[in-house]
Amino acid sequence: MDTETTRIFEELCFATRILAGEGILDGFGHVSARHPRHGDRYYLVRDNAAEPGDAGNFMELDLESNPIAKDCANPSIERFLHGEIYKARSDVNAIVHTHAPALIPFGVSKTQLQPLYHMCGFLAYGVPVFDIRQDNGMTDMLITSQELGFSLARCLDKSALVLMRGHGATVVGASVKEAVFRAIYATLNAQAQPVAMQLGNPTYLCAQEAFLADDLHRSVMHRPWKFLVRKWCDNE
Repeated sequence: MDTETTRIFEELCFATRILAGEGILDGFGHVSARHPRHGDRYYLVRDNAAEPGDAGNFMELDLESNPIAKDCANPSIERFLHGEIYKARSDVNAIVHTHAPALIPFGVSKTQLQPLYHMCGFLAYGVPVFDIRQDNGMTDMLITSQELGFSLARCLDKSALVLMRGHGATVVGASVKEAVFRAIYATLNAQAQPVAMQLGNPTYLCAQEAFLADDLHRSVMHRPWKFLVRKWCDNE
């Protein structure tokens, strides 16, 4: 295994444990990363409860979400959301799919998730809501085909995350570190925003403030990552 692939596997392992510790993932939800050398492939975590260092826990797929290994058993039924987003967004190198409870109300109500504080400047790119029933009729709410994945990716467009009505959210980033950062802080923003609204007339970040804050955080992404690895992974 080459150095870059080893690094991606380590980051995916850390990301899964960090997000589980922060309440963003549990037995459901998943994290993926684009292949470091083949942009038309990606790695998806199979099992959030797997032991660290288990190379078999990382499934390699093409952008059609077909497993590269011909003997691959039981690929994730929602792998298509990853493949179609990577296909549509060359700037995306990592994806987090979450069912975090704090995000659910914003996907089923008319209240828009907005950047309440500087850690969430990325929300200013827009927070679309994907309603699977609107274009696809009755489903089990999961992204179980390329067609459904394409619909989700189209709704995401150029945003950093897309809410999924009655399901959860999908968060993207230029790196695993950024996707994890965004998933955590979007959830914290979702927890704080109803409190601010109850207090009355919250002042959200304006677009310029939000974009400047997002640019700053991209340059220091190693700091929260290092903290979170120590918090959730250093005892392994």
